[in-house]
Amino acid sequence: MEKTENKKIIFSGAQPSGVLTIGNYLGALKNWVTLQDAYNCLYCVVDLHAITIRQTPAHLRKRTLETLAIYMVCGIDPEKATLFVQSHVPAHAELNWVLGCNTMFGELSRMTQFKDKSAKNSQNINAGLFTYPVLMAADILLYQADMVPVGADQKQHLELARDIAIRFNSAYSPTFTVPEPYIPKLGTKIMSLQDPEKKMSKSDTNPLGFISLLDSRDVIIKKCKRAVTDSFTEIKYDPENRKGVSNLMQIHSCFSGKSLDEIEKEFAGKGYGDFKAAVG
Repeated sequence: MEKTENKKIIFSGAQPSGVLTIGNYLGALKNWVTLQDAYNCLYCVVDLHAITIRQTPAHLRKRTLETLAIYMVCGIDPEKATLFVQSHVPAHAELNWVLGCNTMFGELSRMTQFKDKSAKNSQNINAGLFTYPVLMAADILLYQADMVPVGADQKQHLELARDIAIRFNSAYSPTFTVPEPYIPKLGTKIMSLQDPEKKMSKSDTNPLGFISLLDSRDVIIKKCKRAVTDSFTEIKYDPENRKGVSNLMQIHSCFSGKSLDEIEKEFAGKGYGDFKAAVG
């Protein structure tokens, strides 16, 4: 992809493995909407990544279209950004093979997400799960992306994409742009409402752990009321020692626009009931 109007190129995508959550919105989609005015943005539904876990074809096709619709409902404008489905562009899979031949086994074996996902899906530890970061590198390098919005959990994969690009450029010719990360400070990693040690996930087996973008207001209120906090009574942001309430404060801050300090002052002397009602 050629740069136009001196704008840098940004690539990002989300898997259609389930209905997107507020974690996806706050960590990705909200930033994508802002970025589309300043950059040449390509936003992809990465359906090839989704099949590292077994999918029902009809359900995957339906969720792929739903994910594209959610992109637009959240404010991504097809007149400003390029929206597409990964599997509709064969070059992703083709470049994946080329880059895989320039990636070391040891590099992939050190990827922490592979270890985590393998532990959760011990019945389906497939080669695609192991080489997932190479396909991600192909997604990025194919479009000469200058920047990639990533959460902290994907930063290791982007570093691998950079290493692959540098290695390929050195071995053959200066073919690929070496991408840089774009990591917002707040909202990049929203945690599970039931286990604030884990990232909020649309594939969580506990539906109380995440808030879907298609959840009704009543369901959202119920999930917020049942969110795990702690035995303290003070509403205070302390992500190291009080992960549950800090996660809810971060969610509240991202949606309301209030600072964490303002939220602490607003709920000084009030209990978790009032606070959770406000979050919902």
